[in-house]
Amino acid sequence: MSYTIRQVATQFHMQPSTLRYYEDQGLLTNVERTETGQRIYEDCHIDRLRAICCFKNAGMTIDDLKKFFVYESNEPEHIDEILDLLESRRESLDEQRRALNEAAMHVQRKLHNYGDIWLLDRALPSKALLG
Repeated sequence: MSYTIRQVATQFHMQPSTLRYYEDQGLLTNVERTETGQRIYEDCHIDRLRAICCFKNAGMTIDDLKKFFVYESNEPEHIDEILDLLESRRESLDEQRRALNEAAMHVQRKLHNYGDIWLLDRALPSKALLG
């Protein structure tokens, strides 16, 4: 199936300029063009964009993405590099997850603490009524 740049951009919630950037960076390759110069994306580009978006969400840089796709294009010779790159990313994600969990627990403690204060303030008679 074929897609226009606008269709792909809409599907992935990104600007068409982002797709052009990915193409310029070599992340999206072999994008055909119509006689009028419009890009034509195929299912293979959609699959690649899914991987790009997933890895970007995992914190991979453009340079890491370039390395990964170069390694992947010749997987048997670069399996060690692929594993190192992915392991490094997993370790970073694990550390981010730990930090987020710690932050979430801190927020939860503060919510509990201030919730108790709020309840105490509501339970005590108002000073204005006592005077």
